[in-house]
Amino acid sequence: MSGRDLFCQPRRFGRGAALTLVFASVLVAGAATGSLPGPDRKTTPGTPRSSASAARPQEVTEAAAEAMAVGKSPMEAAERAVSRSGDRWDAVYSPGEFEEFEESLDGEYTGVGLWTRGERDGRIEVTKVSAGSPAATAGIRAGDRLRSVDGARVEGRPVTEVVSLLRGDATDAAAGTTVRLGLERGTHAWSLTLRRARLSTDSVTVRNLADRVTVITIDAFTKGAGDVVRDAVRQAPAGTGIVLDLRGNSGGFVTEAVTAASAFLDGGLVATYDVDGTEHALHAEAGGDTTRPLVALVDGGTMSAAELLTGALQDRGRAVVVGSRTFGKGSVQMPTRLPDGSVAELTVGHYRTPSGRGVDGKGITPDLEADTGALKQAETVLSGLGDAS
Repeated sequence: MSGRDLFCQPRRFGRGAALTLVFASVLVAGAATGSLPGPDRKTTPGTPRSSASAARPQEVTEAAAEAMAVGKSPMEAAERAVSRSGDRWDAVYSPGEFEEFEESLDGEYTGVGLWTRGERDGRIEVTKVSAGSPAATAGIRAGDRLRSVDGARVEGRPVTEVVSLLRGDATDAAAGTTVRLGLERGTHAWSLTLRRARLSTDSVTVRNLADRVTVITIDAFTKGAGDVVRDAVRQAPAGTGIVLDLRGNSGGFVTEAVTAASAFLDGGLVATYDVDGTEHALHAEAGGDTTRPLVALVDGGTMSAAELLTGALQDRGRAVVVGSRTFGKGSVQMPTRLPDGSVAELTVGHYRTPSGRGVDGKGITPDLEADTGALKQAETVLSGLGDAS
């Protein structure tokens, strides 16, 4: 696979959301409400990514071409052909949406620097404010409630739609454009206008706990995430164990997941995958840290490339997996360019863990089930694995 190949999730929730499940880890834990990541190069249609099976590229392309020939919408024809496949991961993107999708994993985005989540009562709460962002400069804090965006009330709306409003998807808003927010803190309500900016998003965070534990959290496998994980392992204090927190990680670049695996393995198989019946293999680089105690923390939001990494570490006896069953997304997709420039993402195969386990529709069962207090459980497991030597 090339450096741009993905094991990630395309949009299947209607054009209004204008986002894909590849953003799930961000949207569930708190959406990057100005937008989501964006890159400096594009994936070439025809390069496999990952997601279950049915519509063939030729059928969809022919449907689009026939529609175009009689003056109808090629994209709508392609969407109808894809919908007949019954594959929830197949999708059709407009040229702009596909570009946005391609740009979503390269570590930058245009926005105001807010992360939000939807509460049970429908209200939208700010969960994080990026340092140095327009939102931070304006004094917005975690815990504030977002009431409106450019006059549109957001209460009760899916977080994906809130993200779309904040980014200005409808007008293709760029850095420097303004967005007016209505906010609430306790009994105080106010409005302010921010200018969107080009921001970076850190998908990997590292923290050292007092009890000789280093927690490496990977929110998504964005560009460069694998190298950040490798550096974090090398720089972890001597004698510490590592918790690799993959909860809510919806996937990303498969090459980054393989690089992350290389931080803990001394070469060898990470996964196999098939594309139209042809088998391929992914291998870790030699020289990873194989002695430091390791626990992988997962949940139902652990998907795709994150499941690939989890399966490799579990099958090869490198990590104890703690948490709840993962999502079960292990299929490979191929982007196909259509006559009007739109792109159909169609499933062409599936990947398997080193022992040959299929993940799609099944997920990965942890070695130790844990829900609430999962991180504490992981620390307890680490203490029983002994010190790194």
